[in-house]
Amino acid sequence: MRQAEPTEVLLQNADYIVTMDDKRRVLRNADVLIQGGQIATVGQGLTTTGTTVSAAGSVVTPGLVNTHHHLYQNLTRAVPGAQDALLFGWLQRLYPIWARFTPEDMHLSTQLGLVELALSGCTLSSDHLYLYPNGACLDDTIAAAQDVGLRFQPTRGAMSIGESDGGLPPDTLVEGEAAILNDMIRVVDAFHDPSEASMLRVGLAPCSPFSVSRELMRDTAILARDKGVMLHTHLAENEEDIAYSLTNFGCRPGQYAQDLGWTGDDVWHAHCVKLDGAEIDLFARTRTGVAHCPCSNCRLGSGIAPVRAMRDAGVPVGLGVDGSASNDIASLIGEARQSMLLQRVANGADAMSAYEALEMATRGGADVLGRPECGRIMVGKRADLAIWDRNTVAASGSWDPAALVLAGASTVKHLFVEGRQIVADGQITTIDLEALIARHTARASDLAAMS
Repeated sequence: MRQAEPTEVLLQNADYIVTMDDKRRVLRNADVLIQGGQIATVGQGLTTTGTTVSAAGSVVTPGLVNTHHHLYQNLTRAVPGAQDALLFGWLQRLYPIWARFTPEDMHLSTQLGLVELALSGCTLSSDHLYLYPNGACLDDTIAAAQDVGLRFQPTRGAMSIGESDGGLPPDTLVEGEAAILNDMIRVVDAFHDPSEASMLRVGLAPCSPFSVSRELMRDTAILARDKGVMLHTHLAENEEDIAYSLTNFGCRPGQYAQDLGWTGDDVWHAHCVKLDGAEIDLFARTRTGVAHCPCSNCRLGSGIAPVRAMRDAGVPVGLGVDGSASNDIASLIGEARQSMLLQRVANGADAMSAYEALEMATRGGADVLGRPECGRIMVGKRADLAIWDRNTVAASGSWDPAALVLAGASTVKHLFVEGRQIVADGQITTIDLEALIARHTARASDLAAMS
């Protein structure tokens, strides 16, 4: 389905608008006027000659931002043998299955995954694709994102150290490092759009310190800065990760990252569950971002990330759903709730408010991805907006409807990305969802039958 060009749209008479602006205002009985892809006005009594969408009985928030995902993995949810494994065992169970993936699988899983995110209120998603079997390439996921209509920040990931060289992945899934760097150059030159209204920015993302060489980490950082793109990888995810770093590099992950140029406001690391105080101070000082993935960290038994300490120190923190094989369900609004609950478990009931969790899911994530024009409802910012119905079982009876992660809908009512309506009345508008689910289910069944 072809997406319509953005026009003038008035979101009228919202019960609440949670702006996430510089003053973190929550407005009552207010409107948002969208012109093209921008927010033109926020206020009361606004009018338009364009389209009016009633927001009565609803809460309007900035679109949610997903800072870490492996979209291809939704074809391998709840795989027997991986359901109860720790990180390294989980990977070893799934790598042989992923080795069978085709370019069509990458396209299909990206479509399904982005639709799933959209229905949970997400308007901007990163993706970390680090394996390219059977001719697959980053282009497959980019085409899928254009079909769905979400703002997309794919990263050209990589693995170069296979089992025969002491790494975790099978040798069949690793690539030569010269070829990796050449393809990184290709995808940035072909697809990266640095403009403020960009629907597509590309990052560079070697998978992890235990699947690529020190040289590739350093060379990728140099290349990214030459090209003006961001850097991403996994870091300090669990105790196995820390032990590997100490044994193989003679230092903790934070020191390893710093030594190789992997700190700064153009870098964000996934997980960081096991960062210590010195590493948190390093990330705060350098404005290095963190993608906090609470549900995945629970699912894999990795632990509770020190998010309270990170935010108090000034580390930029956003939320990520992580791959569907390690989270099973990819819901950004669910991650916001889980992040709040885990910090309360670790630090007490006053450790994180519902509003702070929502801030991480919106403004916080946008800042981590280098997109300060997203994640807030302010004049001049991009028109990425989520409208949540108050008239649901989960929201009914709430005395503070703007505190969505305490009591609110789990599925968005309407979703706008760059002023285009991607979800209307809870239904995706850009994709035939029934047909997509049928194709996706059939392919997952085929993969299961081969395993």
